[in-house]
Amino acid sequence: MDNRLNVTYITFGGHVEVHKYRYLYFVVMFTVYMLIISSNVTIVCIIIIHKNLHEPMYIFIAALLINSVLFSTVIYPKLLIDFLSEKQFISYSACLCQWFSYNWLAASDFFLLSIMAYDRYVSICNPLKYTTIMRKTTVNLFLFSAWILPACLFSVIILLSAMTEICQFHLKGILCNSTVLTLHCVRSRIMYIYGLFIFVTILLLPLFFILFTYCRILVVSYRFRGVRRRTAETCLPHLLVLINFSCLAAFDVLLPRLELDTPKIVRFIITVQFVIYSPLFNPIIYGLKIRRINDHLKKLFFTMSKCFQM
Repeated sequence: MDNRLNVTYITFGGHVEVHKYRYLYFVVMFTVYMLIISSNVTIVCIIIIHKNLHEPMYIFIAALLINSVLFSTVIYPKLLIDFLSEKQFISYSACLCQWFSYNWLAASDFFLLSIMAYDRYVSICNPLKYTTIMRKTTVNLFLFSAWILPACLFSVIILLSAMTEICQFHLKGILCNSTVLTLHCVRSRIMYIYGLFIFVTILLLPLFFILFTYCRILVVSYRFRGVRRRTAETCLPHLLVLINFSCLAAFDVLLPRLELDTPKIVRFIITVQFVIYSPLFNPIIYGLKIRRINDHLKKLFFTMSKCFQM
């Protein structure tokens, strides 16, 4: 704690051999960050530019990819600074801000994946009612809810944390996530109960809803051969993204809460995987598996190759 400025600082202890490999870490993570920004922004711009992609499914994909850019921007700049710094630390207020943004955007991803599952359910199981149900106002309401509801839920726990006294000033990780709870002098029962409420609301309910909708979709696709190809084309990418994100999120949430004596290298690898995999592979999955997006990408790369040859 800095008594002169009355600012509390938190140190990160999760870095592995950062003094030895600082420049390697920096180059690798900076390259990954640039790839995340360029790939996600490319897909989003394609969806915005081409009118045949102005449909709910593609709008939700664009929202998910925008989330990936925001999520990465919350994490990567601080990580890159830490790799080049002699000491890795952050003010407690900035740590709470990063924790809020981290949880808010991750939870928003689950809500968006739930909305995308519902969109596919209506499209495949009730195609005649699709245009009536998925109107522009409905899409806007879904998007608004996916961003505002998680923000409201997590703002409460952040305010509770800000008012809770801390006795520890050292985090075992490399960023501010659920490990912030280990800094508190006393584990608040209110925060514990509210944390369970958020866990059920943000993670379990959307996950069960997604599984239910895809089970219904599979039943319909099994009965009608004509929709099997359409189901595979539009639903498989969503399932790949969901499985990838759910597994990494489960590790990230449960590991610090279980307080296991996990080796530092394991914590480091799991955290790095979480901040790399979803933001980087989401645009790749949608770019390769969604036919319309893939067609526009091929045209874009073909045009770019011709420009470079001239």
